[in-house]
Amino acid sequence: MAEIVYPFRTPEVVFLGVGAVDRLGSEARRFGATRALIVTDKGVAGAGIAERARRILAEAEIAATIYDETKAEPDFENVDHCLEVARSADVGLLVGLGGGSSLDLAKGVAAMMTNPGKLIDYYGTDKLTRPALPIIALPTTAGTGSEATPNAIFTDHVEKLKKGVVSPYILPRIAIVDPALTLTTPMRVTAATGMDALTHAVESYTSRKATVQSELYSLEAIRRIAPSLRTAVYDGANLEARREMAIGSFLAGVAIANAGTAAVHAMAYPLGGQFGVPHGVSNALLMPYVLDQNVLGSLQRFAVVAEAMGEVTDGLSLRGAAQAGVDAIRQLSQDVGIPQRMREVGVPREAIPGMAAAAIQITRLMDNNPRKLSQDDVQRIYEAAW
Repeated sequence: MAEIVYPFRTPEVVFLGVGAVDRLGSEARRFGATRALIVTDKGVAGAGIAERARRILAEAEIAATIYDETKAEPDFENVDHCLEVARSADVGLLVGLGGGSSLDLAKGVAAMMTNPGKLIDYYGTDKLTRPALPIIALPTTAGTGSEATPNAIFTDHVEKLKKGVVSPYILPRIAIVDPALTLTTPMRVTAATGMDALTHAVESYTSRKATVQSELYSLEAIRRIAPSLRTAVYDGANLEARREMAIGSFLAGVAIANAGTAAVHAMAYPLGGQFGVPHGVSNALLMPYVLDQNVLGSLQRFAVVAEAMGEVTDGLSLRGAAQAGVDAIRQLSQDVGIPQRMREVGVPREAIPGMAAAAIQITRLMDNNPRKLSQDDVQRIYEAAW
């Protein structure tokens, strides 16, 4: 039987370290564009980071327009509005600056600058037909890893569901990961995005599409995130903790770009689409409950996760070691203040059957899960998390 061979993709160039933001101008010039759009949000703009990026681009003789109206959970309407600004400014380059929402919005706009129709027409995998405008991604949170992925996630208000546009055409050409840009991230956002990054690392490592290459990134991400997240949350000025989280988030982004995510993400989408629960919170809340079920599908891998989390597994059975990893993730989630029940974030119990029906349809993710889950299984997980 022939082995399934998957492609391995990363941004063309990655700058990772304190001060990396200063490379923005020289890298932007490589694309020959004279006008750029910086896609960001009010918080990042208010902190002066967007203006700093604009000045760096100006020094490289690139005129930049700042779009700071990215929504916390961007939708397709947000794409249309930002696209109008990009077209009127006649830009040849998109700079995503902020959390995953801003980076994803930049990807969506870059795609629609070169492809016909509406972005929602390209929901799914490999639907875009033309390369997007070049994208430079500068994350200001350590969480989504969007700077390293070919994915962009948006809310569809009609179907009340998060939808992903997945294409190598929207993989950022340049990723600039400067941990100093994350110092202004609020405590709760640090916690939610950090747990999001851990979800990426764990799901990609236990994914059915995991490869020798992706596993290296997944495990190193866990090893950096697990001992650093508590410090980053409760001592946000600690640059070393921020650095470890920024590196871990990027590595986890590379991992999911190539190995994908699974049931945690599929089940998180209805929480965001129907009830507006932030993506990182949705993933972090559900992860321990999903992993309680998944652990039996891959005991060996979850035992390795436990070791990467820093757990002492000597003397434990394989089953005990595997569960120790899940328990460590649950404890970390509690320690950084993540809500532990869906009712705490406004999800009514009567919504569970509909959420289960929606989640099981996200086959791109559910088929990647290490344990086969039925709709009834998904419903039981939601009920345990309620």
